Amino acid sequence: MTPRALTLPAVILLGAGVLAGCAGTDAVQSGAGNSDSRYVAGDNSSQIIKNRKPAPQVKGTTLDGKAFDLAAQRGKVTVVNFWASWCAPCRAEAPTMEQIYEQTKGSGVEFLGVDIKDGKGNAQAFVRTFKITYPSLYDQAGQVALAFRDIPPNAVPSTLIVDRQGKVAVRVIGSVPYSRLRDLVTKVAAEK
Repeated sequence: MTPRALTLPAVILLGAGVLAGCAGTDAVQSGAGNSDSRYVAGDNSSQIIKNRKPAPQVKGTTLDGKAFDLAAQRGKVTVVNFWASWCAPCRAEAPTMEQIYEQTKGSGVEFLGVDIKDGKGNAQAFVRTFKITYPSLYDQAGQVALAFRDIPPNAVPSTLIVDRQGKVAVRVIGSVPYSRLRDLVTKVAAEK
């Protein structure tokens, strides 16, 4: 069959096949080389938690080799951002995270990154590239995300805001724009 012999229905079917091959599914392989690590796109929804539960015990080593304990943040608002260097939405929101961290750290707000399903070198390069100054835990196996089973961060990126009492107050699934994150952090920080 020559290109001129293609009928309109054949062209539509051919185009649909090409698009279906590009679309994939919501779960695709990550760039981390781990066959069971899946990327699930978030819908960018945010949820303010009414019946708050305590954040789990989260301890670990930051990308720069320091010990971190989430319980030590009690009395402060802590924004916990789950990210990976291979995640395009994470790369897009990294400047927003750093900007809001710089704007709010003087008012009792801390940030914690949690790098999941990633290579350590790639994660360290991400932090350098985006000039991230708040700590990030290296969590290749995703154990920190699993610890938040009551309010799970179901996609990468996801952001949780822990209130001053150590309870999860907000969950955002997917990337979060500057104005929305700033409003959510300000609201939780204003609570007494």
